[in-house]
Amino acid sequence: MPDISIKIFDIIIKFIYGGIISLEKLENSVVFDLLITSNELNLDELVELLQTHFVDNNDSWLRRNFSQVHLISYQTKNFRIIQEFCNEIIAKYSNTIFKSESFPTLPEDTLISIVKQDSSQLEESKIWQYVIQWGKAQNPTLPANLDEWTSDNFLTLKTTLKNCLPHIRYFSISSEDVFEMIFPYQQILEPKLWSDINSKLLAPNKPIASTILPPRKILNETLIAPNSLSSNIITDENALKISSWIDRRESRLTKYTKNNPYEFKLLVRGSRDGFNVKTIYEICDKISNTVIVLKVKDTGEVLGGYIPCRLDKNKDEWIYSQDSFAFSLKTKNSILSRVKNFDYAILNYPQQLKLFFGNTLCLVGNVKTDKECCSFKSKVSYDKPVRSEKFINSNLGDKSDFNVEEYEVFTVSKKINL
Repeated sequence: MPDISIKIFDIIIKFIYGGIISLEKLENSVVFDLLITSNELNLDELVELLQTHFVDNNDSWLRRNFSQVHLISYQTKNFRIIQEFCNEIIAKYSNTIFKSESFPTLPEDTLISIVKQDSSQLEESKIWQYVIQWGKAQNPTLPANLDEWTSDNFLTLKTTLKNCLPHIRYFSISSEDVFEMIFPYQQILEPKLWSDINSKLLAPNKPIASTILPPRKILNETLIAPNSLSSNIITDENALKISSWIDRRESRLTKYTKNNPYEFKLLVRGSRDGFNVKTIYEICDKISNTVIVLKVKDTGEVLGGYIPCRLDKNKDEWIYSQDSFAFSLKTKNSILSRVKNFDYAILNYPQQLKLFFGNTLCLVGNVKTDKECCSFKSKVSYDKPVRSEKFINSNLGDKSDFNVEEYEVFTVSKKINL
């Protein structure tokens, strides 16, 4: 019998005897502990429900805690849904793992499986840098200044990375990056490999003894000038999805999958600039093509919308738009709600501290504390609701209200093709 906390025991008892479970107000760490305990008790139905809940509604937490999630999921037979999620992240979005807070604690086997991936879209020099970063994290006593390293220090790092280094595609790294990034750490490479790397750069057609791994399978898409997404809420793939919706590329065959043609420039962040709707109007006045994203408190939902027209801090009016939309972002089955009543697309009411996408997504007052933000089930101006019926407050008709944990506003503009 596993050691079960009172909180988790109470949740499980209610599920067993009443078939009822409410996850909205639970911390994600508690829900994950609940998942582990449910599996230990062979509650297969609850295990599947909790995995689906995580992948559909709280994938950002899974990414941030990827090291722990990946390790536990592969130690457990029944975590098939989360295992598939981890496999997709490793195959397609390894960059999110490298940038996560839990990256230094990644198990060696997981790091090797990532580095071995043919489909990684990262530059080889970046992969090298992350591998070095991981190796240093396993040896915190190594000097911070590389100039102070001894031969023993390099040997320590070499020993730590001995199973990972053979999978780096050294011969896909440019001469400039070899000099800047690999040369300082040449002592952790076998002398023959280091010699062959230099020989290949100086005489590309000369045969060498070292194994040349094939280059990674970079997708052949139009090269777009890159930018770094500055967000505490959405990921690069979320931004790709929003960009696809902006350009009405919603089918599997036409949606953007790797290179985002839009730049997302952060204008407003609640934790930095304030949580009052007035702040949005003040900073975004006369700016068009904005995307608002917000993380709902307690539920972890990521809701938002696209405003192609200009907001105006001096007018209270309904704004006409044929292209605005609201959304709910999930790993699978995200919700896109397009405007259908063009005359009532965006409620621009700065004097009343209101900013509405019809009645599908409504921001009011202080979005963090007032609990006046809401979403309606009825489809008046947009073609579908963005929140589940389970959030509807029966005392408020078809309305669900909520507070916001964090929100961000971006201006989006087309990048320049290189």
